Amino acid sequence: MLNPTDGSGLRETALATAQANGITIAYETSGNPLDPPVLLIMGLGMQLIAWPQDLVDGLVEQGYYVIRYDNRDVGLSSKLHQYKKPNVLWTYLKSLVGWKQAAPYTLNDMADDALGLLDAIGVSKAHLLGVSMGGMIAQLFAARFPGRTLSLTSIMSSSGRRGLPGPEPAARNALMRPPPDPRNRNEVVEHSMATFRLIGSPSFPIPERTLRASIERALERSVSADGIARQLVAIVASGDRTPLLRKIRCPSLVIHGAADPLVPVACGVDTAQSIPGARLHIIEGMGHDLPPQLIERLLALLDQHLRGNMAPDLPPLTRHRTGSGTHQ
Repeated sequence: MLNPTDGSGLRETALATAQANGITIAYETSGNPLDPPVLLIMGLGMQLIAWPQDLVDGLVEQGYYVIRYDNRDVGLSSKLHQYKKPNVLWTYLKSLVGWKQAAPYTLNDMADDALGLLDAIGVSKAHLLGVSMGGMIAQLFAARFPGRTLSLTSIMSSSGRRGLPGPEPAARNALMRPPPDPRNRNEVVEHSMATFRLIGSPSFPIPERTLRASIERALERSVSADGIARQLVAIVASGDRTPLLRKIRCPSLVIHGAADPLVPVACGVDTAQSIPGARLHIIEGMGHDLPPQLIERLLALLDQHLRGNMAPDLPPLTRHRTGSGTHQ
């Protein structure tokens, strides 16, 4: 997921931090620490505050201990300023022809961050829930650290396999174009509004006041355009995860929007097919976001999945489609 408006830390008074994997990770927890933990992993450029509060509260009400954190290079976690800002366009062009990518870090390093955070706060095993880039990180965690994984939920994400469809042209251009001058707050807000409208859910539009407020809140908390660029290069440099996905043995759920213009639904189908026993749920009209109108539906899916009650009478890889009144 894209958010060109993360950055420089204004809310330290309410901030919890942990030293893990050589960096400082900012995190927040919700619920009873004695309940089963759910680790929420956000997407490209997104801060922990991007998780809808209703989703967090709903998971707590279902009896889970929710942990969310800022990935490296965004929000209030460590910024890796020792590395220069990469050329995103050049990185993308090299990826098209299969050239090897050099990157300051990869998604494996970011999965190690997640493991280090769990170690630091004393959590031995967790349910993993990741969106977009966060889904990729969660996939790697589940494959590499099976003894620390209770379940995997990968939302609007991909296996990284070459040959999968890429973003629609307008979404790709939004991802590639340089962000406005961060000193011009109005331009940054308008740029972000346009981007989120472009990649969002056509059947579940987020009210403008809600969207603007979330963008302004992110701006007030932190801004790190260079960090977003480094995260994007980490995705490209990490390549195909399919061989690792085939090693995953935990209960796995893949959720994807049928109308996702940034990570097309074929990527979600491929992810589910690559993970043994994974279940796939496609939501009609959903794009590349978590709109308020879908939170109750997502909570119902997650409650079934996390409790091990996901359609036991149906075989894995059954494709469920919701939103249009049909199932297949």
